[in-house]
Order: sequence, then structure tokens, then C-alpha cells
Amino acid sequence: MTALLLSILSSTLIFVVFKLFDRFKINTLHAIVVNYFIAFSCGMFFYKGDLTLAHVPEQPWFYYTLGLGALFIIIFNLMAITTQKSGLSVVSVATKMSVVIPIVFGLVYYKESLGILKVLGIILALVAVYLASIKTKDGIAIQKKNLIYPLLVFLGSGFIDTSIKYLEDTMVAEDEVALFSAIIFSAAAIIGVLILVGQAIRGTFRFQFKTIIGGIALGFANYFSIYYIIQALRSDILESSGVFTVNNVAIVMLSTLLGITFFKEKLLRKNWIGIILAVISIFLVALAKW
Repeated sequence: MTALLLSILSSTLIFVVFKLFDRFKINTLHAIVVNYFIAFSCGMFFYKGDLTLAHVPEQPWFYYTLGLGALFIIIFNLMAITTQKSGLSVVSVATKMSVVIPIVFGLVYYKESLGILKVLGIILALVAVYLASIKTKDGIAIQKKNLIYPLLVFLGSGFIDTSIKYLEDTMVAEDEVALFSAIIFSAAAIIGVLILVGQAIRGTFRFQFKTIIGGIALGFANYFSIYYIIQALRSDILESSGVFTVNNVAIVMLSTLLGITFFKEKLLRKNWIGIILAVISIFLVALAKW
């Protein structure tokens, strides 16, 4: 339970940091690259196992982490493109609704339980996520020619969560979680640096010290969000489908409430309905366990 709560808090903190990026006009891409280096450093600091860096490439999960790191950067850029072409609400819905992919994977691949309470909880959670994510009265509108971008964000985000679940279950030892997380972030950091080098060559790179500060704050939150979701998946409090459901809907609910409290966001009636459904869905999924 503690790991799940810390995962929710860490992921919600990411939301807060991104809000502050907007307020202080911090370059998001530059801060994200810094964040990956900080997250990598956290993983190396907290890793207490016997494995040395020289032996990391020999681990069965090594090449998968490189792929996940690359996917982190790709999804970020797809989210930026989707925001530009279809708006922030579309990105929010695409990323948060992607939780359905690891949920279905857990139910099918691991043959997890599927009682009436859990089914209702998952359905209500998805409805809650959608309603809480829509910030306009008219809902969302996507031009057919731009549909590919949110679709790729949806699939990519879901694939990342599913892959982390599968790898931690089949390849990552208990004392390797910190190192496993660190290598994912290192791969993303290296690719991010290459992107920044490309910007520098084109003359579009502009360094700002506040980017470093923002990246540090994001890096700590990002590392612990990954670390604790893995620990939550390893606990026996809920099956993976339940963990992903509760984790995702609780993040949406808490982020929305923080948006009201600290950023003076105005909620629509549908947002409040989403929050109420989120609470009910968490209760149902938790009740299904017992």
C-alpha cells in the first residue's frame, strides 16, 4: 500500500512541476533532458546491489531498457505534436486512457481475476479519467488527418507501462529495480542530448539556468514514480490490473484537486463528476480484492 501511495504522490508531483514549467516559461524539452540525468543519478545512488556497470549489458533486461528510454523521448515529442495540432485535452485523454492497455494485458496474460466489482471499478475509472481530463465544454475534437498522433501517444504510453510490468516480473531481480530504472533514464538522456546537439548545430538552442532547476525537480519525481510503481506491482495488495487502475485514476483525481487549490483552475461539471466516479472506482477495485 505504501509503494502505491508513493507512486501516486510522485506522479502527481510531475503534474505540479509541469504546471510550474508553464508558469515560469521553462523550456520543457531541455528540462526533460536534465530530468533524465537526475533520474539516472537517483537510480545509481539508491542501487545497493553487487552488479557493476561493466556487467550491466549482460543483463537480460538491458536492451529492453534502451528501447524504453528511446520510447520515452519519442512519446514526449508525439505529445508535443498532438498538443499543437489537437490541443492539450486530447493529449491528456490519450495518455491517461492508455491505462487500458496494461489492464487488459494483466487480465489476459496473467489471467488475473475479473469479478463484477472489478469490472465496474475499471469501467468507472476509465469514464472518470475521461471526464476529469476534458477541460472544455465542447469536449474534444480531432481532425481525421491528425488522429494518428494521439493514437500513437495512446499506444506508446500503454506499451511503456505494460513493458515495465512484464520486465519487472520476468527479468528484474528485487535488488536491481533501482539500476533497471536508472538505465532506462540513461538511454533517454543520451538520445535527449543528441536532440539538443542538433538544436545547437541549427542555432536554435538557448540555455537557461532555470531549466536546470526545473529538470532537477522533475528528475526526482520521475525516478520515484517509476521506482514505486514497480514496487507496487510487486506487492500483493492488488493484482497489476488493479494497481494500474487505482494508480492512474488517483493521479488524475489528485492532480485535478491540486489544480483547483494551487493553480486556481476552474472545473466544469463533468470534471467534478469525474472526481466522484474516481473515488467510487478506487473503492470498487479495492473492495474486489477482498
